[in-house]
Amino acid sequence: MRKAQNTPFFFEAGPRAVLLLHGFTGSSADVRMLGRFLEKCGYTSLAPHYKGHGVPPEELIQSYPDEWWQDVLNGYNELQQAGYEEIAVAGLSLGGVFSLKLGLNKPVKGIVTMCAPMKMRALDIMFKGVLQYAKQYKKSEGKTETEIEAEVEAIRQQGMPSLPDLQQLVASVRAEVDLVYAPIFVVQATNDNIIDPKSAHYIYEEAQSNIKQIKWYDESGHVITLDKEKDQLHEDIYQFLEKLDWHV
Repeated sequence: MRKAQNTPFFFEAGPRAVLLLHGFTGSSADVRMLGRFLEKCGYTSLAPHYKGHGVPPEELIQSYPDEWWQDVLNGYNELQQAGYEEIAVAGLSLGGVFSLKLGLNKPVKGIVTMCAPMKMRALDIMFKGVLQYAKQYKKSEGKTETEIEAEVEAIRQQGMPSLPDLQQLVASVRAEVDLVYAPIFVVQATNDNIIDPKSAHYIYEEAQSNIKQIKWYDESGHVITLDKEKDQLHEDIYQFLEKLDWHV
């Protein structure tokens, strides 16, 4: 992947701002096209990277969810410090969980969750995903199969100590979804084979928002922001944002 596509971004446009949050083992590339679309529609967007993401997997396995959450807060604060007083948040997968958590802790105009889990898979399955990410990352670096196998095996031997903390993070957010009052748009891909799609129903039903909507996308998988229906998703998110009670 080109480095320019795999770095945090800050697309400044109008006075309305949206914090865009990527998924676990993902990067800003997950939400870059959405950011560019919103920019054309007059919305500012900022997408941070969580510690250990968008960098070699050896750094990922040494990072922790509380560090990732701090990066989310830093992104929110960066928007505020740049003069954006009204901020919405949209996140993919783990980014959707963080979007809910942000709505529980900070003033947000609205929340968009995209394929957000309310329960994490077993630790061994989660770690398999980390190893798969490691292999893909090293392929993108142009390493040989022999090098890749050796380096991925080294990661396998080290493990990822923070995975139980990730499970606990999701469980803690799930326990407080009924305290979410900001307007919310719950997005779920029908063909999601990474998380339990029932999570979408849980978020929608538990959130106490006066304005809430849910939509299923029948031709998309987990990384819905990069899938077949991304153009429709962009438009749906824009229409949701337009309904919010912005003062600017």
